[in-house]
Amino acid sequence: MRRLVASLPLALLLAACSPSPAPPQSGTTSQPAPKNAALGSPEWYAWVDRSLNISDDGHGPDRGSDEWNRAVQNKLGQEAPQSKPGSPEWQQSVDALLRTRLPPSS
Repeated sequence: MRRLVASLPLALLLAACSPSPAPPQSGTTSQPAPKNAALGSPEWYAWVDRSLNISDDGHGPDRGSDEWNRAVQNKLGQEAPQSKPGSPEWQQSVDALLRTRLPPSS
């Protein structure tokens, strides 16, 4: 019992020093995720575009085009989905990844 009580401060110290969750990577902004946007919908594309800063004030590749999909892949880097860019599986993976990175909408 004494050992347990004696090790408690050490356990608390280690817990306090554990790393905090990583902030979003550069290139992402704090855009809340749309609650009910269908994958591949204009609203969903707009959210992904804003979240990853793909377009520059409306200047950039057309949302959903091959060029835009490659830009999303590049912004996501090593975390980018391995499925075919633009496919439903890819959209689902991008959506899940961004929802874990970004704060939920209010």
